[in-house]
Amino acid sequence: MSSRALRRLKGKQRGQEALDLGDLVPGEGPEEQAADVEEEEEEPDEAVLQTVKSSIRKAKKNKKNLSNIYELICDAENEAEKATTDEDTVKPEEQNGDESKEKSDSGETEKRDAQPETGAAKSGDKASKKKKKKKKKKNSTGDKQEGAGEDIDALLETIEQSNGLTLQSEGCGASDNRPVIYVEHRNLNPETELKRYFGARAVLGDQRPRQRQRQFHRSTWMTIPKDTWPRFSRPGISMTLLESRDGLQYFTFEHSRDYQQIQFKFLDSVESMDPNNIVALLQMNPYHIDSLLQLSDVCRIQEDQEMARDLIERALYSFECAFHPVCSLTSGTSRLDYLRPENRAFYLAVYKHMMFLERRGCPRTALEYCRLILSLDPDSDPLCMLLLIDFLSLRSREYNFLLRLYQDWEVHRNLSQLPNFAFSVALSHFHLSQEDQTESEERERLKDKADLLLQNALIMFPGVLMPLLDLCTVQPDAAVSSHDFFGPRSQLGQSPALDELVSLYVGRTHTLWREGGVLLWLEECVREVLRRVDTKDPLVEDCQNKRKQRYQSAPLNIHRHVILSEIKEATSTLPLEVTTQSVMGFDPLPPLDSVASYTRPERQSLGASNESTLSLFFRSLLPNFNLQGEPMPQDDLEVAQAGRELNQEVNRLMLAMRDMLANIQFQEPPREDNPDRDEGEWD
Repeated sequence: MSSRALRRLKGKQRGQEALDLGDLVPGEGPEEQAADVEEEEEEPDEAVLQTVKSSIRKAKKNKKNLSNIYELICDAENEAEKATTDEDTVKPEEQNGDESKEKSDSGETEKRDAQPETGAAKSGDKASKKKKKKKKKKNSTGDKQEGAGEDIDALLETIEQSNGLTLQSEGCGASDNRPVIYVEHRNLNPETELKRYFGARAVLGDQRPRQRQRQFHRSTWMTIPKDTWPRFSRPGISMTLLESRDGLQYFTFEHSRDYQQIQFKFLDSVESMDPNNIVALLQMNPYHIDSLLQLSDVCRIQEDQEMARDLIERALYSFECAFHPVCSLTSGTSRLDYLRPENRAFYLAVYKHMMFLERRGCPRTALEYCRLILSLDPDSDPLCMLLLIDFLSLRSREYNFLLRLYQDWEVHRNLSQLPNFAFSVALSHFHLSQEDQTESEERERLKDKADLLLQNALIMFPGVLMPLLDLCTVQPDAAVSSHDFFGPRSQLGQSPALDELVSLYVGRTHTLWREGGVLLWLEECVREVLRRVDTKDPLVEDCQNKRKQRYQSAPLNIHRHVILSEIKEATSTLPLEVTTQSVMGFDPLPPLDSVASYTRPERQSLGASNESTLSLFFRSLLPNFNLQGEPMPQDDLEVAQAGRELNQEVNRLMLAMRDMLANIQFQEPPREDNPDRDEGEWD
């Protein structure tokens, strides 16, 4: 086999033509093979252009992603450069055609004769050909290379303009064509962020050698199973695809019959008010979701943060093992209805896991989980993640993401009417203006925009300033504290709903305003706001009218978010109808229009048919007490209603007494200075 054929089999050919059986001619020597190679390499640039065109055509047909297309183009460019630099001789296009005809004619005559030529004749012909090629090399090589380069550049520019593809820097990690709440798998792992901070060796330690001895676990994205966990067996949870509509897939979790029975036992354990019953239930069913969530809250209250986090991760692992094959966390097209009780546990598990990550010092990973929760139901937003996503963006220094979210959603969501977005967007512009890589003109533009946004935010929400300065331990100026616009009247004039939003924002983000440069910037903007108020700026009156018309009452998802946040400044502002009802950690403030797939059976009554002394005693205390569950007449129903109202008042009184007893501090009697006095001696 000739060297040309071997080179083609190894992938080193510059053209794309197939092997011909005529190439394997007996009696060919090295000189003939070298001459054939030179004849074949006369027009490499056209072959390279055809290679680029065909590869880009295939890339368009297969709809590859951005990075693969550009890798393909870069490889084609490298191939073209290699072909143009390695060639020995290049001829003009007009002469190429004539010489190719001569070569084809000579080749055909040689094949028809089928007789080997003498070595002298062959060497003479090839020597003459080499001389001709050397003469034409100087005039043709430069022009041919420039023409090929221009053709390739023009082709790449045309393809880029037609597809609208733009290269992003490595730091961005995402294209602008992706949705604003796009989720990346690698950012769901907290080790990715910790490695960025401390390095892989400090994070992994000795984990790599021990991974060989790990038992097999299913590969998951949200959590990494631990060897200390109980052996996993399907607990009876599955995911079903309900429908696909408008490019969205609507899923729901379902409970099997056995899991429903476990759920009923769990509700009985919660009503018993004894955590030991939940522990006993988990020993029998180690992957029951609601038991894991409830026991995690108990461990967190007892300051066992490690166990609380481990229980939440175990619940997430159980959920992820039950995912539908079509369900994708990163596509942004998967939806879960919060009205179904089976889906609420997944929302709460992801939320609690996100909060543990934020406290652990992984705000970028927590932001990714915040995006995930928001993508499950962006229209309803049952956990009101829009009140949290700005804080996580500022903590992780994802300022551009926050500004893009604000620009994309302001039109249909009115994000500027939320105090957290009004102040956080201004703070993002300020931080961008302070970055070193920002040019001077761009820095001034961002600084001016930040000043204007913060001034407008202070005019719209004047009740934010004084609580914010108080938590930042900053004494305000007398001109500011005594002014009517920022004084006590601004806080007393707020509606309860607006007071709840302001308290939530101040209690959560006051640490971001403690920096020296930020406080100086805030002081400048406050003085400018007072000047605008004194000069009767029309925006002041307009914002005052908006505050009176809006923020009449807060929806249920905001109350649910405040309860889950556990920020004391915000929980103290909850209305009475929320604080008087019992709130369960596994399902706080369930929706009023829940869609239940199964119901809990009524508990069987215990005891004899005749009323005992104990039942009579309870009836004397509670008018609506009915041991047998018999229907009551209308008069008794009215009495029962009055009894329920009385029970609510009693519960409020008990809570007040419990708080009072918890705050009682016993003082030790004063000791006399005489240490030699007998302790048993009485005055």
